[in-house]
Parts: sequence; C-alpha cells; structure tokens
Amino acid sequence: MSNVISKEVACPNCSEVTSAHLYISINATNDPQFREDLLSEKLLKWKCENCGYEGRFTYPLLYNDMKRRFMIYLIPQIDRFQLEDRSLEEDYRNLKGITKRITPDFNSFKEKVFIFESGLDDMAVELTKLAISETVAKKHDLKRVEEGYLSLYNRETNTMGFTFFVGEDHEPYVQSARLEVYARSAQIVSEICQNDKKLSGFIKIDREWAENTLFRYKRKDK
Repeated sequence: MSNVISKEVACPNCSEVTSAHLYISINATNDPQFREDLLSEKLLKWKCENCGYEGRFTYPLLYNDMKRRFMIYLIPQIDRFQLEDRSLEEDYRNLKGITKRITPDFNSFKEKVFIFESGLDDMAVELTKLAISETVAKKHDLKRVEEGYLSLYNRETNTMGFTFFVGEDHEPYVQSARLEVYARSAQIVSEICQNDKKLSGFIKIDREWAENTLFRYKRKDK
C-alpha cells in the first residue's frame, strides 16, 4: 500500500506555512492511479494557498511494482553506487527476486520505470545508450553526450530510441537503434555482470556503471 505523510511547508515566495501531503512510497500494483499521478508529476506538485506560488517537491520516494517485481528508490542527488536500507530490507524481507535500483533525479527515475515496464534489462539498456551516445556525439561534433534517456521501444519494428540533449541549449535529439545493439549489450551483461546482479540492496545503474563495465569487458581477454 502507498504511504503518505503530512508535513508543514513554508512557501519560498511569501513564507506562509501550510500543510502538504508527501507520498514517501508508491505501490504501483495496488494503486495504479498513484502511478499515473507520479509519472505525470501531479503527486509532486505543490501550490501555496496564500499567494498561488507553484513548485515541485524533491524528496526521497520509494516506488514498488509488485507485479513486475522491481523497486526504484528516488533519492535526489545521491552519489552512492549501492544502498542497503536495513528497515526497508526488513519490511520487504519476504519478497524474493526483486530488482532494486536507486536514481538521483526524476528523469532517470521515469526512465527506469519505462525500462522495467517494457520488460528490458536496464544494464543492457545503459550499455546500449552509451554506444548510441557516441554516435550522437560524432553527428554533432561533440566530445561526448551524457544526458540521454530511453524514450522508445518497439519490438514490432525492431527498434529502440534514445532522447539526448545536445548543444549549449540542450536541444532534444532522438537517435534510434536496432534491437540487435541491445541484444549485444545483453550478451555483455550476461558474460561479466553476474556479480552486479547478485548485489544486495539498491544499486545505481547509470552511465558511470556502463563505462566501467565496458572497460572491464574490453580488458577481459587481455
């Protein structure tokens, strides 16, 4: 079941203190409407009753999809690779075979939801994204392109697409790829990432992880 608390919030515009509801955990299986409201950012929006100022909350939030067996812990700006929360592990001690991830921002959180709901392996997705980002960097004559998210997955057309933000204005640019690229990435994951898959707690699978994994893979046969 989803968990909500009430908290006093001071408006940054007029300093008026009002009560707000903060959803600290969302159960996407039992409360599908909360899933929709979270992904549309409705649950994170706040409006001051006094002056009308609107903002978005940023705080740790746990997302649990029991049907698809994944959990995502959104912890703003977290820079740790692995997080073992004893209280959470105790609360969910009876759940086995759950994929657990931590993300540092809302965009990467939404991407993880899309990845797992699509039945994909986020490790393979990150390796694919890294490879595609190099193609995008060459097209735009850039040293590297870092900010990008999976935005399209279509098995019927055998394609997946990533939206990258390039240039000084961070213009969105969509680059598609054949699913064979993802399949190759999945093979790499199968060969050298079994220990990562066995790690306990929540782990962060991102570009830094992908670069380290690719480095290990290239050195594997040396």
